[in-house]
Amino acid sequence: MEFSELNSPPIHIVSSTDSPQFNNLKSSLTRSSLVGLDAEWKPVRQHQSTFPTVTLLQIACRVDSDSVVFLLDLLAIPLISIHELLKQVFESPRILKLGFKFKQDLLYLSSTFVSQGCDPGFNKVEPYIDIATIYSALQYKQTGKPSKSLAAICKDVLDVSLSKEQQCSDWSCRPLTEEQIRYAAADAHCLLMIFDVLRCKFCEEGNSLYGVAETNPYNNLNLGLKLIFEEPDTCNIIIKTKFCNALEMVQATSTEFSRKIITIKDSDLNWPSQSHQAIDDTILQIVRIYGDKILLKLSDRKPKASKRKGKRQSSNGLKNTKNGLEEIDEWEGPPPWDLSLGGDGCPKFLCDRMIEGLAKQLRCIGIDAAVPYTKKPDSRTLIEQAEKEKRVLLTRDAKLLRHDYLIKNQIYRLKNLLKKDQLVEVIGTFQLNISEDQLMSRCTKCNGRFIKRPLSIEEAIEVAKGFQVIPDCVFNKNVEFWQCKDCNHLYWEGNQYHRALQKYSDYAS
Repeated sequence: MEFSELNSPPIHIVSSTDSPQFNNLKSSLTRSSLVGLDAEWKPVRQHQSTFPTVTLLQIACRVDSDSVVFLLDLLAIPLISIHELLKQVFESPRILKLGFKFKQDLLYLSSTFVSQGCDPGFNKVEPYIDIATIYSALQYKQTGKPSKSLAAICKDVLDVSLSKEQQCSDWSCRPLTEEQIRYAAADAHCLLMIFDVLRCKFCEEGNSLYGVAETNPYNNLNLGLKLIFEEPDTCNIIIKTKFCNALEMVQATSTEFSRKIITIKDSDLNWPSQSHQAIDDTILQIVRIYGDKILLKLSDRKPKASKRKGKRQSSNGLKNTKNGLEEIDEWEGPPPWDLSLGGDGCPKFLCDRMIEGLAKQLRCIGIDAAVPYTKKPDSRTLIEQAEKEKRVLLTRDAKLLRHDYLIKNQIYRLKNLLKKDQLVEVIGTFQLNISEDQLMSRCTKCNGRFIKRPLSIEEAIEVAKGFQVIPDCVFNKNVEFWQCKDCNHLYWEGNQYHRALQKYSDYAS
């Protein structure tokens, strides 16, 4: 089922501050304690010198038990006229903001407003909850490999498909197409719906967290809404509710819940006083545990330049010429795995001993990253290994760039010192496309691939005998074991796995 088929809220396109739609937006914000945020911009090339211009801001509001979505056309509205209103929404402690990796959206949005004279722009969103964070924390998906895209979370939690076909469309063109409008509205509205279900799960599991007696006869509902519908006899009350009706769902799953939303007057749009409570008790408990905030630092506001300017020597490396050493600035490719060179099209790297930490980072995102055969290889050995295995040699050692026999597309000298920055640099330089299926698909110890099928507990115990210790607590959980084809090391979906998956999901497209 497509997302739009499940529940289609009213959608208002706001293109003027004098319009009824804008008045409706202000009225809805005064009565909302929960909003979903998203933004769209025209796709741009990597390594550009300025941030892209945000052309559409989506705000999904929860008004009482209903939802409404507003699409703010930032190409039509004078930005200075809505700057203060948005700033108050972003920073109001009486509205919980939901997003999905919204920091980048906020950065681009702030840059867009600053460029139109709204200086300073936006630098804070609080209280804020990232849907991916609470989804991972509640471990909604009990089996299989969790996926961190919004579409995957939507499928897991709501059992509906969130189409992403319009994601890379040109959002600077007007008028917007019907497909773009539906896509933009769904991206914001699904945040509210996913939160509704996760909030129900929190209410059910929160009884034990807060020491409340578990008198609820529907304790098995912590499996989630998708599984509830597969067992209709479990609870008729839940089946009669709508996906989007969070308040009814919470009332049906928790006797401790009582709604305490205070209606804000229209005159309170400036929010001069914080004496009123706008967020109900259940959401406040969630905020206390999973709440976060987005803070933009000065360093965030400067686009990362892809080239060094001036006459300084490039940190990328040097190449030999007749007159000596000449500066080179960027990767000159194509890489040795390129199909035109007889390669297999799969990116492969060789990280020297100085940057072995980067090799593990690359393996975590599913990239083939080898290390030298010996602990102290000489330059010739490194280069020969890279040539033989059709890899690009990654290094911080400028001396490796001075060998006459070096092929220009066989080596790359990293600019950055930190592992996380080096990972971003490699992904950008070699235009690596990382899919979610690649994440955590390689052995971080030896670079091997996993056996395609997961192992049962009995098989894992047999493999681990005399080789690897499996903690007893793992056997009390419904986890899957994966075995490396090369070194036979076992992996399972514990807390460390979930933290790593969340960390590296930002690099997946």
